[in-house]
Amino acid sequence: MAMPLRQSIKVATYLAEQKLRRRDKFPLIVELEPLFACNLKCEGCGKIQHPAGVLKQRMPVAQAVGAVLESGAPMVSIAGGEPLMHPQIDEIVRQLVARRKYVFLCTNAMLLRKKIDKFKPSPYFAFAVHIDGLRERHDESVAKEGVFDEAVEAIKEAQRRGFRVTTNSTFFNTDTPQTIVEVLNFLNDDLKVDEMMISPAYAYEKAPDQDHFLGVEQTRELFRKAFAGGNRAKWRLNHSPLFLDFLEGKVDFPCTAWAIPNYSLFGWQRPCYLMSDGYVPTYRELVEKTDWDKYGRGKDPRCDNCMAHCGYEPTAVLATMGSLKESLRAMRETVSGNRE
Repeated sequence: MAMPLRQSIKVATYLAEQKLRRRDKFPLIVELEPLFACNLKCEGCGKIQHPAGVLKQRMPVAQAVGAVLESGAPMVSIAGGEPLMHPQIDEIVRQLVARRKYVFLCTNAMLLRKKIDKFKPSPYFAFAVHIDGLRERHDESVAKEGVFDEAVEAIKEAQRRGFRVTTNSTFFNTDTPQTIVEVLNFLNDDLKVDEMMISPAYAYEKAPDQDHFLGVEQTRELFRKAFAGGNRAKWRLNHSPLFLDFLEGKVDFPCTAWAIPNYSLFGWQRPCYLMSDGYVPTYRELVEKTDWDKYGRGKDPRCDNCMAHCGYEPTAVLATMGSLKESLRAMRETVSGNRE
């Protein structure tokens, strides 16, 4: 796990505080969506299916920052839509960083070089660029030619200016172990991004393409083969070791979607950003008035093929904190990643 040591310590301290307070449900990272509009039409995403009036809305800065502070989470992932289309996205980032929240700005990078002057490098801030494969595969997934090349150039420019750059890659049933290896080798060895996040595609109900999402057994086989031959150890993956074990099918976990809640223009989404069973105005209401026991594989048929990080990464993190053996294992990988 390549998470910076300072960030690892802060997250570990935060988790220890929750345990001391005997809180059984708390946020690890907030997924903040200050808009739904996007400049691409990716086949696996349903955000731009909202009505035109909704797509024109932009969340006020105070509302965005206030939601994160209300939750108390130490980390924030700003997504959308395309967050760089928000006219005050730099101010949202600035205010969160000033409060020492770790902020990941998720972007397709089409506007990154144009907007980069609005941001300043910080150990609390990183661009998280979406890369789903090498040139042909990525451009096909976003339904537009040239996006991969622009993303690569934007990553290089951000690195040149001293920004931390991470990537986020979603894999579908059209992927093979080889296509995964190829893109992660490129990001790790050629572009040398700071961290990489990976996730199996989940059947998001509003996505235009419903034919290429992965099932559980497909996911396990795909990652088991991709991780073989020492690949997993060499890649700077931004995941706990137990979550990677989970992707391979070595362990199984229940879903803890309450730990990575989604806050958007509509409020706190129940139960997660991939499923919409209504919205509530506060995180406390989300936690206390949602029947979490009815979600997860074997409980809700919509969850049966889900192995997404938003539900299972926090379970893996909590399991790590509850085991001395796994905590030491995660610490070794963190220290190893920071020495590279």
